[in-house]
Amino acid sequence: MEEQNNKNLILAMVLSAAVMLVWFVFFPPQEPPVDLTTPTTAEQAGTDVAATADASTGDAQAVEPVPEAPRLTIDTPKLGGTISLQGGRIDDLSLKTYRETLEPGSATVRLLTPVGQDLAYYTLFGWVNGTGLDASDVPGAMTEWTLASGSTLAPDQPVTLTWSNTKGLTFSRVISVDKDYMFSVTDTVTNGSAATVTLQPYGLIARRGLPKLQNIFVVHEGAVQRADGELTETDYDDLTAFEVDPTEGLPAQVTSATTDGWVGFTDHYWMTTLIPEQGKPYKQVLKYDPARNEYLADVRPAAVSLAAGAETTSTIQLFAGAKEWATIRAYETEGGIAGFLDSIDWGWFFFLTKPIFAVLHWLNQLIGNMGLAIIGLTFFLKFLVLPLAYKSYVSMARMKELQPEMEALKERTGEDKQKLQREMMQLYKDKKVNPAAGCLPILIQIPIFFALYKVIFVTIELRHAPFFGWLNDLSAPDSSSLYNLFGLLPWDAPVTGSFLHLIFIGVLPILLGITMWLQQKLNPAPSDPVQQQIFAWMPWVFMFMLGGFASGLVVYWITNNTITFVQQYLIMWSHGKRPDIFGNIRAAKAAKAEAKVATPVPVPPKKGKK
Repeated sequence: MEEQNNKNLILAMVLSAAVMLVWFVFFPPQEPPVDLTTPTTAEQAGTDVAATADASTGDAQAVEPVPEAPRLTIDTPKLGGTISLQGGRIDDLSLKTYRETLEPGSATVRLLTPVGQDLAYYTLFGWVNGTGLDASDVPGAMTEWTLASGSTLAPDQPVTLTWSNTKGLTFSRVISVDKDYMFSVTDTVTNGSAATVTLQPYGLIARRGLPKLQNIFVVHEGAVQRADGELTETDYDDLTAFEVDPTEGLPAQVTSATTDGWVGFTDHYWMTTLIPEQGKPYKQVLKYDPARNEYLADVRPAAVSLAAGAETTSTIQLFAGAKEWATIRAYETEGGIAGFLDSIDWGWFFFLTKPIFAVLHWLNQLIGNMGLAIIGLTFFLKFLVLPLAYKSYVSMARMKELQPEMEALKERTGEDKQKLQREMMQLYKDKKVNPAAGCLPILIQIPIFFALYKVIFVTIELRHAPFFGWLNDLSAPDSSSLYNLFGLLPWDAPVTGSFLHLIFIGVLPILLGITMWLQQKLNPAPSDPVQQQIFAWMPWVFMFMLGGFASGLVVYWITNNTITFVQQYLIMWSHGKRPDIFGNIRAAKAAKAEAKVATPVPVPPKKGKK
């Protein structure tokens, strides 16, 4: 039995070290933010360079400052904003159903911002001139379009813009939006001239300055793209490290696709993505303009040769909104955007995180409370692993039954360690006991724990999701503490530093410690004093370590501990070993008291007089 206790001790120490290591990886000390949004000299002079690089020359079109221009209102159930007729830019967009914080009167989340404001974030669509055309012959970033029809962009209420050049070409743009977050931009060119011309459509997302990042390993922030079934995530610092592409004239990465794909920028919970017509060849371009500190993503369908009197049309979709699982899944399954659900950062354990969240989302839809859904998910996961857990608990119970025989073996073999090992292995074989089976619950728990951590942290459905009482955001740590009488008073603990959560510990972490402590008391304390001390402290160490985790994860851990406690109790009882919890608690206190009495207190020697 002593050997088994040693194994449990080692496993517990390894698990503790793993959790601590992951904690420091996921939550490194915050570094002072670097201001990368200071305007360049050109920006201070008011110059705006539209990043509509020519597909053949790669030259950027230098244009004048963006003047004030008429705007069209965007009004949908989830989106609000405006479209500038200067360039037909979608550059002013807010998410109506999401707030920056939970404070009353908090502003709605703003996704896109026009040029001239801090951290400009905008989109452009148009045509790149080819054979037979000059740059001024195609609508660019500074072209002022004319409103032909519509006034407010809303679901089932598109707007149409037009512009004509001096060579007989007429450009028409129809912008539509659905009830969620998908825009469709359909550009049509009619060649009314007598000559054949060549031109290429494009869609572009520009992000000026480095946005405020979470800077946490578990979530990807930066460019995200899929091309012909291959998903790629690129951090902002990796964009700046691209080699200069001779065609683009900037640090860039050009990807050719033939069947499917999309490209854009993703934040923790929000995303802008360009989706060209699927099933047709096109190019994706990610690049960085160091002179303007601007990150760029664009799609370029194939160039077209347009004969006199002919017409051509190009449609590019723009997703601009929240990364809601159900919405993005519908765009993938019903809208035909292959792999779009992978725009949510499921991580290395995607084979666990995807199905776990699917079940969690279904339970939340069924119950209507995300905290209760997490509890329901815990029961579901425990049910799935019940056969393995049952074998583990039965094996542990049988190990306890073998304790008298093992003690007899030790007395019989004396100091002969090899003989003791052989006879112990034979005893295990005869009694059909697997001593390693006790490790299974821990080994199963680790990947599930980290997969659920990923799900809770990256999915927007957990953001600001309430449970009960003071628990109004399951993606944030428990805000209760002695400071606010554990949630009874209407203010949060002043947790402003990385270690203050050790002082202002909340209700959920305390419950976590208690459930771990009770789970320990199902068994008598180990006989070794060192092991006694380590096991005695372990629940409270975990209580403080996990106190800063998302409260949804702590709810899962408490529920898991409670279910495990009941399972172990019932299995031990069914094998004739009814746990004496209160007896184990009294015995542990008595052993602790005896250890204090047995340990002499060193008395410092008296100092002699000089």
